[in-house]
Amino acid sequence: MAAMLQPQIILLKEGTDTSQGKAQLVSNINACTAVADVVRTTLGPRGMDKLIHDDKGNVTISNDGATIMKLLDIVHPAAKILVDIAKSQDSEVGDGTTTVVLLAAEFLKEAKPFIEDGVHSQNLIRSYRAASQLAIEKVKELATSIEGKSLEEKKSLLGKCAATTLSSKLIGGEKDFFASMVVDAVIAIGNEDRLNMIGIKKVPGGTMRDSFLVNGVAFKKTFSYAGFEQQPKKFLNPKILLLNIELELKSEKENAEIRLSDPSQYQSIVDAEWNIIYEKLDKCVESGAKVVLSRLAIGDLATQYFADRDIFCAGRVAEEDLHRVAAATGGTVQTSVNNIIDEVLGTCEVFEEKQVGNERYNIFSGCPSGRTATIVLRGGADQFIEEAERSLHDAIMIVRRAMKNSTVVAGGGAIDMEISRYLRQHARTIAGKSQLFINSYAKALEVIPRQLCDNAGFDATDVLNKLRQKHAHPSGEGAPYGVDINTGGVADSFANFVWEPAVVKINAINAATEAACLILSVDETVKNPKSESAQGEAAASAMGGRRGGAAFRGRGRGMRRQ
Repeated sequence: MAAMLQPQIILLKEGTDTSQGKAQLVSNINACTAVADVVRTTLGPRGMDKLIHDDKGNVTISNDGATIMKLLDIVHPAAKILVDIAKSQDSEVGDGTTTVVLLAAEFLKEAKPFIEDGVHSQNLIRSYRAASQLAIEKVKELATSIEGKSLEEKKSLLGKCAATTLSSKLIGGEKDFFASMVVDAVIAIGNEDRLNMIGIKKVPGGTMRDSFLVNGVAFKKTFSYAGFEQQPKKFLNPKILLLNIELELKSEKENAEIRLSDPSQYQSIVDAEWNIIYEKLDKCVESGAKVVLSRLAIGDLATQYFADRDIFCAGRVAEEDLHRVAAATGGTVQTSVNNIIDEVLGTCEVFEEKQVGNERYNIFSGCPSGRTATIVLRGGADQFIEEAERSLHDAIMIVRRAMKNSTVVAGGGAIDMEISRYLRQHARTIAGKSQLFINSYAKALEVIPRQLCDNAGFDATDVLNKLRQKHAHPSGEGAPYGVDINTGGVADSFANFVWEPAVVKINAINAATEAACLILSVDETVKNPKSESAQGEAAASAMGGRRGGAAFRGRGRGMRRQ
């Protein structure tokens, strides 16, 4: 009786939504599976594209997992974790974003029946972590190094990695053409870590085959003044001066007040202003530079002045382009024209202005330090070029990773099947429940080859059975066998040059396992909604404040108090 009379304890604010326990966990798993279903069909060379248009009316057609995840604007708190791992995979290795989302969702899907049967999620997490360690060790063991090869061999090997990445993209039809372009661009920047040293410029029109690589810097012709057309448009071995100052006739910025007693003195002030700009221009010419670039405006007076002296100039050059020119030509951006010495001037073999489509481009090629490259992309529709740029970004990241961590594994679902087989074998040696959990982890890894088959329209069960049979061979010779997209059977992925850097797989397995464990470890969600009355009060006070402010401003300058 006493227990019944105890008052109810109210701990959280009214309207707080709490859900906990098994149902909560299962609902989170369902949300993650739903997100994965969106990107599921984009996996692999036969993957479909998604067309997403946002509230602003921008249309994006993409095959890239990370891009789709970013644009989906997911609000479910657990499903957001999948967006984060896709982003981290994109920034870390560039490719494998769809893979990582699929793996994480599949791990959760395999865990769901255990959770429903009352298994404690910590037991699952422990087994999953152990399985991921074993899987990563196996990847490292199966990886083949491409170190110590000659430059030509290395180029062709890196080209294979880039082609594998590009095969699943919109520009997959021209993968060999773009793969060699990407490899040349990455080799051009050498050990330079900054990705922005590879510029990608988009010019609508023409075909994909019209795209080209500039071993140096290219940027669109900037806004120009009269006199620009009189300037020479091609130089051999010019000196290049890079500035961050305006070369314009400006009245003094400071609000200086000058009192004149004699009108004739006014002319001397005007002359002083002209002399300032002429002095700046003279110093630029004396430096011996034939190409003058500035981040700020170069006015009509300066343009004509340089044209008369056969010097090319461009103002309002984008900052990142200017920095890339500086890195390529060995010049330094100057903030003053005083004391310009030869050391701060850059140089290149050829500078020319060229027509690309209906745009004109300034192209610096044959740069001495050669730590930059620019890919000029052509294509029919804007969305197409945008997607091509995203695809090239992935390929560039992959080639950079493969150069740094020079180990590759067989793609096409081969490595996933091999790890799956290894984990199943390993699970048999473990006593207790974790045998089942590691087995389910192994089964989840098969989602990659299965999805590759589904997306290509093959019978997934049939192909997977063939793959299992190949991989179960005791000699281990079936390890590199994966899905053959062209015939619908199985083939040696390694021999067919379907390669991917080992770091992509390692990162994907790591991130997917982490995400799955994180979602499995959540057993309660508390949502704190702001109570509606509080929102109403806040809005009212804001309105009142604004109205009050307006009333206060009403009596301003020139209004006498009544």
